Amino acid sequence: MTIKIYGPTASRAARALWIGHELDIPFEHVAMEMKDLKGAEYLKINPNGKVPALVDGDFKLFESMAINLYLAAKHGKNGFFPASLEDQALCHQWSFWGMTEVEKPLLTILIDMFMTAPDKRKPEAVAEAQKALPKPFGVLNGALQGHDYLLGSTFTVADLNLASICSWSKPISASRPRLNMPSRRDPSALRRSRLRCN
Repeated sequence: MTIKIYGPTASRAARALWIGHELDIPFEHVAMEMKDLKGAEYLKINPNGKVPALVDGDFKLFESMAINLYLAAKHGKNGFFPASLEDQALCHQWSFWGMTEVEKPLLTILIDMFMTAPDKRKPEAVAEAQKALPKPFGVLNGALQGHDYLLGSTFTVADLNLASICSWSKPISASRPRLNMPSRRDPSALRRSRLRCN
């Protein structure tokens, strides 16, 4: 049975789509429009009325990091989802850390700069978010010191999840991570991608 991933590509669904391509998983992309998220059928899949969501047979799952960690555990090979419990815990740690430490300030800046009418913008919130980013980027750079990837020499779900968050910094000119990330359409190149921050 084909996995279904719900959500527009310009949303957190992008990270679930990326991992589907990275792991060469057969899946159907259901590119929902935001107006359809509150429909009765979709609410049976994700009662929050948000994206992304995944359906794998009778199994339904929402939250992008949960989806990615599930797919990595189920379909990962060549160390993409590590074998040891300790390394699996590190994948969870970095995935959740990206959501709690980096995603909110990046989204604050992006939404204000690109999705908010000029008269509704909040420059104080943007300035605060920009001030918040150097600390977690410093932590990330420290973790990558002397390593190609977060867990050493192998590209794992932790790298993909964190890169999917940091990729939102590309349009931002100040205090942004430097990413050497190839196109998401080239899975072989993704394995060679490296994450670096200022």
